[in-house]
Amino acid sequence: MQRCHTALCLSVYIITFVLGFPANLLALYTFSMKVRKKSTPIDILLLNLTISDLLFLLFLPFKMQEVMNNMLWDMPYLLCPLSGFVFYMTIYNSTFFLTAVSVERYLGVAFPIQHTLKRRPVYAVVASIFFWIFSFLNLSIVFCYINFIRILTKLQHIDRRRRLRAIGMALGTLLVFALCFGPYNVSHIVGYITWRSPDWRDKALLCCTFNACLDPLIFYFASSAVRKNVGSLMAGVRSRLNRCMSCHMLRALCGGINETAKDKEHKQEEINAI
Repeated sequence: MQRCHTALCLSVYIITFVLGFPANLLALYTFSMKVRKKSTPIDILLLNLTISDLLFLLFLPFKMQEVMNNMLWDMPYLLCPLSGFVFYMTIYNSTFFLTAVSVERYLGVAFPIQHTLKRRPVYAVVASIFFWIFSFLNLSIVFCYINFIRILTKLQHIDRRRRLRAIGMALGTLLVFALCFGPYNVSHIVGYITWRSPDWRDKALLCCTFNACLDPLIFYFASSAVRKNVGSLMAGVRSRLNRCMSCHMLRALCGGINETAKDKEHKQEEINAI
């Protein structure tokens, strides 16, 4: 990896870790509970995507330390190849599972009857095992989501709100895919053409890092269970904030009353003294 500006790399890594780790932990809990109760192919794929992102985030602190040490490895030697392997493997693995989610959505819209009849969780399990082992074709996600959007715009039996939400999710997933993985893959093409690694490849690799904190947005729009848990969490936070504000207001009010009483006592003492 070419050297990049230390502050830029650290900023990207820290933002990704701080935003991505708690969001993916919440998604992991949600999908684990859902798969236990009633597993569906999409939940199994999203669970594996969450695990891939968490694995990436767990090894991200090693990359932070490496950057802070001017790209010199001063930790145990075995962690060096392991962290490098996990870093790059999970980047492509996340793309793989995004592709799988897009295929699942595309088949459900393009062939709804056949897909419903042949839909089995075991297929998602087998596919997930395959995805963890083998490589994939990056352009498949683009094909699936473009056709997914095209079909959704023509369907009349789906109400407008659901159709727009599905199209929004498809566009969002495609945007995440393009922003996070597009620049790095373009750098490969440029490298093959020019026979040299472009100077901006390390910056393009930083874009891949953001995928770990953007995937939870896809989870939010793809799963009603995630939306429900996020809603409950936000309601709890709002409730605590309201209680804290009420306590502060009550204390301020009591303080004001006490000060007023003290002022009256002070004035009364002055009158008595006169």
